[in-house]
Amino acid sequence: MNVLVVDDEDDIRLMLRKVLEAEGHTVAEAPDAERAIEQLERAPRDVVLLDIRLPGMSGLDALAQIRDRTPEPAVIMITGEDHPTQLALLAGRRGAFDFVTKPLDPAQIEFLLDAVARAARVTHARQDAGDGEGGNHGILGSSAAIAQLLEQVRRVGPSQGRVLITGENGSGKELVAHAIHALSKRASGPLIKLNCAALPRDLVESELFGHERGAFTGAVQARKGRLELADHGTLFLDEVGDLAPEAQAKLLRAVESGELERVGGTRTIGFDVRVIAATNKDLAGQVANGDFREDLYFRLNVLPIRVPPLRERKSDIVPLARHFLERVCAAEGRAPLALAPDAGELLTAYAWPGNVRELRNLMERAAVLVEGPELTASDLVIWLERPEPGEEGTGLRGEIERREADAVRRALDAAHGNVTQAAAALGIDRTNLHRKMRKYGIERHG
Repeated sequence: MNVLVVDDEDDIRLMLRKVLEAEGHTVAEAPDAERAIEQLERAPRDVVLLDIRLPGMSGLDALAQIRDRTPEPAVIMITGEDHPTQLALLAGRRGAFDFVTKPLDPAQIEFLLDAVARAARVTHARQDAGDGEGGNHGILGSSAAIAQLLEQVRRVGPSQGRVLITGENGSGKELVAHAIHALSKRASGPLIKLNCAALPRDLVESELFGHERGAFTGAVQARKGRLELADHGTLFLDEVGDLAPEAQAKLLRAVESGELERVGGTRTIGFDVRVIAATNKDLAGQVANGDFREDLYFRLNVLPIRVPPLRERKSDIVPLARHFLERVCAAEGRAPLALAPDAGELLTAYAWPGNVRELRNLMERAAVLVEGPELTASDLVIWLERPEPGEEGTGLRGEIERREADAVRRALDAAHGNVTQAAAALGIDRTNLHRKMRKYGIERHG
């Protein structure tokens, strides 16, 4: 695999390079996020090992830009804390494959790289199969909230009006945009996406409008922008609330006139594009605060659609989890993994701050990493957000954590502190047991 190691500590980069190259991987290094992104521009990578705390742009801020690449690399976050921090958990909700803690365990990293390779096969199989199911264009669920959303999509899709999709991160806004485009008269035309949050300010205009050769340093040839590429189709502006004010003004003029000029050019180019915008922000509030142009807001908010968060459609959680598990197991060629009743209860009780994306990522991870015929609550709880170290868990999750901690202590006591023997008695590997010991603050004795 092609791996990019991003860490500001020279000795850690050197250690990872030696270990990974010895296992047959191709390794590149970067001491900060900015240079990592530059490298990814030049050469895609399969995996990025990304430290959370970096000079300049943090690893967490870089995560969104890295995941917006095509092809998208898997990102494994590195944290220097003994316990997974809220930053690491937030990274997981934003799409990081997993995280590792310092001091780094080469065996654990190699295990995760193998899991990435298997998960990539699952993703390719899902893409080959297509996400459209049951005529709902991949929008899954039978709750009243989803039924209402689907009815809105069916009404809005065939029209020519601009659409503003609102909803939390991971709730499925991009999936709704795809469904609207598929139902429109422009379905045979292109659907072009621009993630406004992942673009540096000095590149927004070039990405939207294109540029002519020599317009700026590095512009070695003319290039069409997203508006021009989407001609006779749909432009999906994801996270439009993050557009800089100057870009908002130029986008407004282009949308109103149907004309643009490339950066560094003088020729007027006409285009015919339907704009679908999405945001996880309160745009009306941004308008009131002067952070978003009122005239652009009204131009975009012709047909509003709100995507409900997963916590508002609890009846969909267990069926969705089973659906994701079934697809991953089939693509992986492994025996089906049943969802135990206590796991279903835990998933239903969880708040899902990362929404459907978090649930899907969790089920894919579980199907790849969990052995045995059944997925239980104790398998899942380590990957779900929990109180800070020292705080008591509550409800079903808290009870599961207390029982798991007791089981770890008993196994270590019975093995007189021998981690290998305790792990064997618990039916898990040493790395997993060490992670649980760190999680519960358990020291080995004997």
